[in-house]
Amino acid sequence: MAKPYSGDLRERVARSMVEGRSARETARLFGVSVASVVKWSQRLRATGSAEALPMGGHRKRILASEQAWLLARLAEQPDLTVRSLTTELGERGFVVSHNTVWSLLRAAGFSFKKKSVRRGARSAVGRATTPAMEKVPGPA
Repeated sequence: MAKPYSGDLRERVARSMVEGRSARETARLFGVSVASVVKWSQRLRATGSAEALPMGGHRKRILASEQAWLLARLAEQPDLTVRSLTTELGERGFVVSHNTVWSLLRAAGFSFKKKSVRRGARSAVGRATTPAMEKVPGPA
């Protein structure tokens, strides 16, 4: 992600606009877009500063309060699917996607393991077995 323009430039651009220059004239003078000039001057009028808002940070997980319940539910019934947990959470008032539930479970240390029953992609019925090596007639 790109870095924001410096606070000094933002302040000078916004003050120029507030002092009476047009947005296009200010944009040409400072070499920025007209949209930036308008936004920075609006922010200066509204908040008293044209500084950029903080970038990045950490968002708290939506289901952080339900993590204990989810783990207890999986301890009770370990064969629950992520989609069924999503449905149960919906009944508890948390309308989230199955990806949200899966990311919480993955963070808690769960991983997806394929079952041995599902090893083959195709059915073995009606398929002839292929030997590892073909026998060639005659002397070798």
